[in-house]
Amino acid sequence: MSKVTIPQIQRRKAEGPKISVITAYDYPSAQLVDAAGIDIILVGDSLGNVVQGKSTTLPVTVEEMIYHAEMVVRAAKNALVVVDLPFPYCQLGPKEAVKTAAKILKNTLADAVKIEGGENRRKTIQAVVEAGIPVMGHCGLQPQRIKMLGRFSLQRNQEQLQKDINAIENAGAFAAVLECVAPEIADEVTRSVGIPTIGIGAGPHCDGQVLVYHDLLGFKETAPKHVKVYANLGKIITDAVKKYCEDVREGAF
Repeated sequence: MSKVTIPQIQRRKAEGPKISVITAYDYPSAQLVDAAGIDIILVGDSLGNVVQGKSTTLPVTVEEMIYHAEMVVRAAKNALVVVDLPFPYCQLGPKEAVKTAAKILKNTLADAVKIEGGENRRKTIQAVVEAGIPVMGHCGLQPQRIKMLGRFSLQRNQEQLQKDINAIENAGAFAAVLECVAPEIADEVTRSVGIPTIGIGAGPHCDGQVLVYHDLLGFKETAPKHVKVYANLGKIITDAVKKYCEDVREGAF
């Protein structure tokens, strides 16, 4: 299996098959998903939630993104690696975004960055792309705006979503995540643009899907509604450690 490239990902919109994406935040996790044949590994700022136990992604720093992404890149022999540009570097304007994206790629050797926002990030995405740094866009629900949104909810403003994804495409992004978008709207938007859409909680009609590693593998007791849990590793791990504790306490180990 050869290294996945951005032109290959772009061709998959027309040629198929659909694009598989999963998050990973460390060397062993990335090694496992890469060996399984995943197309894209996203080092998401969701690490703030699932690795650090924080309530939002907002506290995650650039240095933390670099720390985790560098481990993932070393493990990923085949998958394309995309790294989130954390808050507030998408929001500080084109110059700061280019500087931060370049720092991430220079220190991790990742393949691309992901930038949240649509129409309001057009100039920023364009500047980063013109600097030679590939960008995956992200519209629909935007976790970095959680203080403004108040809560996570399904996005149904088709007019704004269309404007957002058109802006992302025109700015030069090679793909776009659609998060928590009504499936019928995600379907129409996906068919309207020339770049691949990667859905998360956006129905089956996108050009690919992304899930969080810990959600897919059942590390938590409850998963978001859009998640299909493929294994219950949380219970397996807890049961194994309980058995180990029992063996130690009884002198059997």
